[in-house]
Amino acid sequence: MGFKIGLLGLGTVGTGVGEIFANPKGRHPLLQELKIAKVGVRSLEKARSLNLSTEVLTTDLNAIVNDPTIDMVVEVIGGLEPARSLILEAIAQGKHVVTANKAVIARFGEEIFQAATQAGVYVMIEAAVAGGIPVIQPLKESLGANRIHTLIGILNGTTNYILTKMQQSGAAFDDVLAEAQALGYAEADPTADVDGLDAGDKIAILASLAFGGRIDLEQVHREGIRQVSAEDINYAKNLGFVIKLLAIAKVPPTTDELPPPQLEARVHPTLVPLDHPLANVNDVYNALLIEANPLGQVMFFGPGAGAGPTASAVVADLINIAALLKTGIVANDPESSRIHPLLACSHQHYCNIAPMNDLMTRFYARFLTKDHPGVIGKLGTVFGNHGVSLESVVQTGIKAELAEIVVVTHDVQEGNFNHALDEIRQMEAISSIPSLLRVL
Repeated sequence: MGFKIGLLGLGTVGTGVGEIFANPKGRHPLLQELKIAKVGVRSLEKARSLNLSTEVLTTDLNAIVNDPTIDMVVEVIGGLEPARSLILEAIAQGKHVVTANKAVIARFGEEIFQAATQAGVYVMIEAAVAGGIPVIQPLKESLGANRIHTLIGILNGTTNYILTKMQQSGAAFDDVLAEAQALGYAEADPTADVDGLDAGDKIAILASLAFGGRIDLEQVHREGIRQVSAEDINYAKNLGFVIKLLAIAKVPPTTDELPPPQLEARVHPTLVPLDHPLANVNDVYNALLIEANPLGQVMFFGPGAGAGPTASAVVADLINIAALLKTGIVANDPESSRIHPLLACSHQHYCNIAPMNDLMTRFYARFLTKDHPGVIGKLGTVFGNHGVSLESVVQTGIKAELAEIVVVTHDVQEGNFNHALDEIRQMEAISSIPSLLRVL
């Protein structure tokens, strides 16, 4: 018995999927029971590296998801529409779905997974987060005996590449972004990457799996790297840190409820200590650090994007579904509810996301001040009045008749820190506060 696949999209990832199917030797034997029967493309005339017959290609994507002979649909066209509608139509037609589309899952996951549960089919999303790094299935299965309390990830290769090159070369953000675009590591419109939106989608998906509740994406704090300067990179290095764009979801280690009473979910540039496991994750690589009880700490690392890595995850999901179909675990019968409980998504409730003002964290701040006597003392007094304890204070010299002062705090409630900053901004000696970054 073989299974027929409808592939929506033949871009970078779709081509990678096709190349795996074209060379099945040495891979899992189940792969040979899968066949790409239809491929949806924008143009039939475009030259392609894959040798596909004209009968396989079509520009009618709806015909693929409605084809009764297709067992599984792979969506790798990206974007919100028509991807969302095609996924939902495939589900309505009783087809299992594999998607690499984190934007659709993060925004419409509730609708999609409810439809899949009612239809008795699977929606598999390993490729939607961290490319070829297996993080979705471990959260669903391998770590099920644990109480997970922290996810910290470098989940966007573009921003990690930019920050790595800034650190290595001392170049400014705009210059490195232009280089990344020329090399194809950044899109012509880099907004989703450099403003933290892409990483926000991914941490929302991971947090939902780790903490047993749906995530309202609008409540996830998302902050990008445009404001990170070469000066900040250098100061961080001198203080024993490297700057990374981190995606974080966490609950107190003592929490034993699912979903938890309150959850932190945030993306922002962060000073990471040089001895931290994530500090040496560089260039376009991704990593996810998980802290759990009783496991402790485990980290997943590897290529987070690209044709090969993402296609690897897509095809692994297809093989998973084929295995389930062969063993009769799912019968495409909504009445039987024969969906594998570790592979389905059945969260009914939303997690309560903690406001950022309640966050306890350390801060790095850089001040430009007029060269007045006693400025550092006045800063210390204002911070102290708001319960902010300073770990280090460094005056780095005079630039354009302004003194530059860098401070790193101990753990402080973010709301208290912001109140202190509001008062500091009113001080006559303060010219500007060009940098505010959190510290891990």
